[in-house]
Amino acid sequence: MTSHARSDPLVVSSSGDQFPGFEQDGDRAELRALARAVADRELAPNAARWDENEEFPEASWKALVQADLTGITIATQYGGSGLGDVESAIVLEELARADVSSAILAQLSMNGPPRVIQHLGPEVLKQRWLPKVARGELFMSIGITEADAGSAVGAMRAQLTPDGDGYRLNAYKNYSTGGHRAGATLVWCRFPGSEGTKGIGAVLIDSSADGVSVVGTHRNMGLHGSTEAELAYDDVWVDRDDVVIAGDPTTADAFRTLIGHLNHERCGNAAMCVGAAQGALERAVRYLNDRVTGGRRLADLQGLQWKVADMATALEGARLLLYRAVGLSEASGGTPPPMESAMAKTAANLAAKFVCDEAMQLLGGYGYSREEPVERAFRDIRGLCFGGGTIEIQRNYIGQNVLRGKSPAGPAWRNGEET
Repeated sequence: MTSHARSDPLVVSSSGDQFPGFEQDGDRAELRALARAVADRELAPNAARWDENEEFPEASWKALVQADLTGITIATQYGGSGLGDVESAIVLEELARADVSSAILAQLSMNGPPRVIQHLGPEVLKQRWLPKVARGELFMSIGITEADAGSAVGAMRAQLTPDGDGYRLNAYKNYSTGGHRAGATLVWCRFPGSEGTKGIGAVLIDSSADGVSVVGTHRNMGLHGSTEAELAYDDVWVDRDDVVIAGDPTTADAFRTLIGHLNHERCGNAAMCVGAAQGALERAVRYLNDRVTGGRRLADLQGLQWKVADMATALEGARLLLYRAVGLSEASGGTPPPMESAMAKTAANLAAKFVCDEAMQLLGGYGYSREEPVERAFRDIRGLCFGGGTIEIQRNYIGQNVLRGKSPAGPAWRNGEET
């Protein structure tokens, strides 16, 4: 494969491999090149169509499958590539640079339910489902949010009741991304005797099972190609082999494990924001270099140069935090650490909002037009600021831990004094 570097001098190249302690090897460079080629050739040409028609991006899914990008993080024994969070971030950054809606399909496959099943589920569940995901035969969604339990997950009502050798599930899940298209959904729910966060676990539900129905889909500001669904589960049979992680009513251990596992998704969310912002910055740079007014290129105006400088600085700061978080995951052989993941998501969400907004401003009327991809990116990344835990939730977590004396890197702190 060829290098991912662009020959066009007007393109600001993304450089997720140029950080201290994270040198991208040849395999990762090839992976980035592959993901960028798929994004440019397959995703970008149809991105406006998915957005305008609010249509699930089937062609994008097929392109991801053909490029073997749906099983990146699935272990080799189940037909995947056996790669980790670094590679996932590389792929998502490149895909989202072209179309966030399509990138979310890869996000769910790489960092969503299949990852949870692989790390937490019984072997019978892994054997049944993971090869299908790796082959691209199955798309999975996740059901966490409920109407009265958004960020307050401990208030969820989804309930399992004992029934012979298994359970019956009654639940109503909202904002399940791609749930109307998914072949199976990872449903967070209460096990018998659950109260608060104690006893919350997760089960995998086949979408074709009796009692499963799609109640509707949302019409959102952005992410029209990967919109969320409302899913109902009425007395759905759950075999004990369908339990990914059982909730114990005496502890919140299973809940904490599930919450911790969301760090994969948070880093994936950050990667998509970085990619979308990268694409917006590139388009702004092209425009400023090409546009001439009053005999001068817009790129020669100091005020606009300062805008670009601020955009690039915010973007690169977010990228650094992202690759530190996923790099630490690789070093530990597990999940990205929570503090670093929260910081990466917060920084990337804010940087994407800022960069995409400024890119629209620099493009003027063109930037506000629905014919311009920057306008779509601006709407799409706004939804990522909710998914995986809002910016405010991440800030709460970061602030509380810093005040308790925890520092993500560098010296330890106690009561504001370096120790």
